[in-house]
Amino acid sequence: MIAFLKGRIESIEEGRIILDVGGVGYEVFSTLGAGGQVGDEIKVHTYMSVREDGVSLYGFISRESLMLFKMLIGVSGIGPKAAQGILSVMTPDDLRYAILSGDTKAISKAPGVGKKSAERVILDLKDKLVSSGKDADASTVAVGQGEAKDEGAAAEAAEALTALGYSATEACRAVKAAEALMGEGKFTASELLKNALKQF
Repeated sequence: MIAFLKGRIESIEEGRIILDVGGVGYEVFSTLGAGGQVGDEIKVHTYMSVREDGVSLYGFISRESLMLFKMLIGVSGIGPKAAQGILSVMTPDDLRYAILSGDTKAISKAPGVGKKSAERVILDLKDKLVSSGKDADASTVAVGQGEAKDEGAAAEAAEALTALGYSATEACRAVKAAEALMGEGKFTASELLKNALKQF
Protein backbone atom coordinates (compact mmCIF):
# COMPACT_ATOMS: atom_id res chain seq x y z
CA MET A 1 0.00 0.00 0.00
CA ILE A 2 1.34 3.44 -0.94
CA ALA A 3 0.33 5.93 1.79
CA PHE A 4 1.76 9.04 0.16
CA LEU A 5 4.10 10.26 -2.56
CA LYS A 6 6.43 13.24 -2.46
CA GLY A 7 7.91 14.54 -5.66
CA ARG A 8 7.82 17.02 -8.54
CA ILE A 9 4.84 17.54 -10.82
CA GLU A 10 5.95 16.45 -14.29
CA SER A 11 2.66 17.13 -16.05
CA ILE A 12 -0.96 18.01 -15.30
CA GLU A 13 -3.87 16.69 -17.33
CA GLU A 14 -7.59 16.80 -16.68
CA GLY A 15 -8.19 14.81 -13.52
CA ARG A 16 -4.67 13.45 -13.18
CA ILE A 17 -1.01 14.32 -12.74
CA ILE A 18 2.32 12.62 -13.41
CA LEU A 19 4.49 12.87 -10.30
CA ASP A 20 8.25 12.39 -10.62
CA VAL A 21 9.41 10.63 -7.45
CA GLY A 22 13.15 10.02 -7.59
CA GLY A 23 13.12 9.52 -11.35
CA VAL A 24 10.04 7.28 -11.37
CA GLY A 25 6.85 8.74 -12.86
CA TYR A 26 3.63 7.90 -11.01
CA GLU A 27 0.26 8.49 -12.64
CA VAL A 28 -2.00 9.86 -9.91
CA PHE A 29 -5.66 10.70 -10.39
CA SER A 30 -5.84 14.04 -8.64
CA THR A 31 -7.52 17.43 -8.90
CA LEU A 32 -5.08 19.91 -7.42
CA GLY A 33 -7.14 23.01 -8.15
CA ALA A 34 -5.22 26.28 -8.34
CA GLY A 35 -2.53 25.02 -5.99
CA GLY A 36 -0.48 22.83 -8.31
CA GLN A 37 1.78 23.87 -11.18
CA VAL A 38 4.21 21.87 -13.33
CA GLY A 39 7.57 21.80 -11.56
CA ASP A 40 6.13 22.18 -8.05
CA GLU A 41 7.35 19.87 -5.30
CA ILE A 42 4.30 18.43 -3.58
CA LYS A 43 3.19 15.67 -1.24
CA VAL A 44 0.02 13.75 -2.07
CA HIS A 45 -1.77 11.35 0.25
CA THR A 46 -2.83 8.38 -1.85
CA TYR A 47 -5.43 5.66 -2.09
CA MET A 48 -4.62 2.60 -4.19
CA SER A 49 -7.59 1.12 -6.02
CA VAL A 50 -7.05 -2.47 -7.14
CA ARG A 51 -9.59 -3.76 -9.67
CA GLU A 52 -9.73 -6.42 -12.36
CA ASP A 53 -8.92 -3.87 -15.04
CA GLY A 54 -5.87 -2.49 -13.26
CA VAL A 55 -4.38 -0.60 -10.35
CA SER A 56 -5.02 3.13 -9.92
CA LEU A 57 -3.66 5.74 -7.51
CA TYR A 58 -5.87 8.57 -6.29
CA GLY A 59 -4.05 11.47 -4.67
CA PHE A 60 -5.08 14.28 -2.32
CA ILE A 61 -3.22 17.26 -0.92
CA SER A 62 -4.70 16.81 2.55
CA ARG A 63 -5.32 13.77 4.74
CA GLU A 64 -8.75 15.25 5.41
CA SER A 65 -9.71 14.94 1.73
CA LEU A 66 -8.36 11.38 1.64
CA MET A 67 -10.46 10.47 4.70
CA LEU A 68 -13.63 11.84 3.06
CA PHE A 69 -12.75 10.07 -0.19
CA LYS A 70 -12.59 6.75 1.66
CA MET A 71 -15.95 7.45 3.28
CA LEU A 72 -17.51 8.35 -0.07
CA ILE A 73 -16.39 5.18 -1.86
CA GLY A 74 -18.02 3.22 0.97
CA VAL A 75 -21.40 4.53 -0.21
CA SER A 76 -23.27 2.20 -2.56
CA GLY A 77 -23.05 3.46 -6.13
CA ILE A 78 -20.19 5.90 -5.47
CA GLY A 79 -16.96 4.73 -7.07
CA PRO A 80 -13.50 6.34 -6.93
CA LYS A 81 -14.15 8.60 -9.94
CA ALA A 82 -17.45 9.88 -8.57
CA ALA A 83 -15.90 10.41 -5.13
CA GLN A 84 -13.02 12.34 -6.65
CA GLY A 85 -15.52 14.33 -8.72
CA ILE A 86 -17.34 15.40 -5.55
CA LEU A 87 -14.10 16.50 -3.91
CA SER A 88 -13.07 18.36 -7.05
CA VAL A 89 -16.04 20.73 -6.77
CA MET A 90 -16.29 20.93 -2.97
CA THR A 91 -13.81 21.58 -0.18
CA PRO A 92 -13.86 19.10 2.72
CA ASP A 93 -15.70 21.69 4.85
CA ASP A 94 -18.26 22.34 2.11
CA LEU A 95 -18.89 18.62 1.73
CA ARG A 96 -19.36 18.10 5.47
CA TYR A 97 -21.76 21.04 5.70
CA ALA A 98 -23.68 19.75 2.66
CA ILE A 99 -24.04 16.30 4.22
CA LEU A 100 -25.02 17.63 7.65
CA SER A 101 -27.54 20.09 6.21
CA GLY A 102 -28.98 17.62 3.68
CA ASP A 103 -27.99 19.77 0.70
CA THR A 104 -28.39 17.33 -2.22
CA LYS A 105 -28.20 20.17 -4.74
CA ALA A 106 -24.63 21.07 -3.76
CA ILE A 107 -23.41 17.45 -3.91
CA SER A 108 -25.15 16.68 -7.21
CA LYS A 109 -23.17 19.47 -8.90
CA ALA A 110 -20.27 17.01 -9.08
CA PRO A 111 -19.77 15.33 -12.48
CA GLY A 112 -21.55 11.98 -12.70
CA VAL A 113 -23.42 12.43 -9.42
CA GLY A 114 -27.20 12.69 -9.64
CA LYS A 115 -29.79 13.58 -7.04
CA LYS A 116 -30.33 9.96 -5.94
CA SER A 117 -26.60 9.40 -5.47
CA ALA A 118 -26.36 12.64 -3.48
CA GLU A 119 -29.24 11.48 -1.27
CA ARG A 120 -27.43 8.17 -0.63
CA VAL A 121 -24.26 10.05 0.33
CA ILE A 122 -26.19 12.13 2.86
CA LEU A 123 -28.13 9.14 4.21
CA ASP A 124 -25.04 6.96 4.62
CA LEU A 125 -22.54 9.53 5.90
CA LYS A 126 -24.48 11.99 8.06
CA ASP A 127 -24.42 9.80 11.19
CA LYS A 128 -20.80 8.80 10.56
CA LEU A 129 -19.69 12.43 10.42
CA VAL A 130 -21.54 13.31 13.60
CA SER A 131 -20.27 10.27 15.51
CA SER A 132 -16.70 10.81 14.31
CA GLY A 133 -16.37 13.75 16.69
CA LYS A 134 -14.64 15.88 14.07
CA ASP A 135 -17.95 17.39 13.10
CA ALA A 136 -19.62 17.33 16.48
CA ASP A 137 -19.57 21.12 16.61
CA ALA A 138 -21.04 21.48 13.14
CA SER A 139 -23.74 18.97 14.02
CA THR A 140 -25.08 21.29 16.70
CA VAL A 141 -26.73 23.14 13.84
CA ALA A 142 -29.10 20.56 12.40
CA VAL A 143 -30.63 22.72 9.70
CA GLY A 144 -34.28 21.95 9.17
CA GLN A 145 -34.56 19.87 12.35
CA GLY A 146 -34.78 22.72 14.83
CA GLU A 147 -31.80 21.56 16.86
CA ALA A 148 -29.36 24.35 17.61
CA LYS A 149 -27.12 25.71 20.31
CA ASP A 150 -29.76 28.28 21.29
CA GLU A 151 -33.18 26.63 21.18
CA GLY A 152 -33.71 26.77 17.45
CA ALA A 153 -32.24 30.22 16.85
CA ALA A 154 -29.56 28.83 14.52
CA ALA A 155 -32.05 26.68 12.62
CA GLU A 156 -34.41 29.64 12.26
CA ALA A 157 -31.60 31.89 11.01
CA ALA A 158 -30.48 29.22 8.53
CA GLU A 159 -34.04 28.82 7.22
CA ALA A 160 -34.24 32.59 6.74
CA LEU A 161 -31.02 32.52 4.73
CA THR A 162 -32.30 29.74 2.47
CA ALA A 163 -35.49 31.77 1.96
CA LEU A 164 -33.25 34.61 0.76
CA GLY A 165 -31.80 32.32 -1.90
CA TYR A 166 -28.68 30.93 -0.25
CA SER A 167 -28.09 27.17 -0.39
CA ALA A 168 -28.47 25.06 2.74
CA THR A 169 -24.70 24.56 2.80
CA GLU A 170 -23.99 28.29 2.55
CA ALA A 171 -26.60 29.01 5.23
CA CYS A 172 -25.20 26.41 7.63
CA ARG A 173 -21.65 27.67 7.15
CA ALA A 174 -22.63 31.32 7.66
CA VAL A 175 -24.62 30.55 10.81
CA LYS A 176 -21.75 28.57 12.30
CA ALA A 177 -19.33 31.42 11.52
CA ALA A 178 -21.72 33.92 13.11
CA GLU A 179 -22.07 31.74 16.22
CA ALA A 180 -18.29 31.56 16.54
CA LEU A 181 -18.00 35.36 16.31
CA MET A 182 -20.79 35.96 18.81
CA GLY A 183 -19.36 33.53 21.34
CA GLU A 184 -21.21 31.79 24.14
CA GLY A 185 -24.48 33.04 25.54
CA LYS A 186 -28.06 33.61 24.48
CA PHE A 187 -28.93 35.34 21.23
CA THR A 188 -32.03 35.67 19.09
CA ALA A 189 -32.52 34.35 15.58
CA SER A 190 -32.60 37.91 14.22
CA GLU A 191 -29.26 38.76 15.90
CA LEU A 192 -27.77 35.58 14.51
CA LEU A 193 -29.21 36.26 11.04
CA LYS A 194 -27.77 39.79 11.04
CA ASN A 195 -24.28 38.47 11.79
CA ALA A 196 -24.64 35.54 9.40
CA LEU A 197 -25.45 37.90 6.52
CA LYS A 198 -22.14 39.66 7.15
CA GLN A 199 -20.37 36.41 6.21
CA PHE A 200 -21.37 36.74 2.54
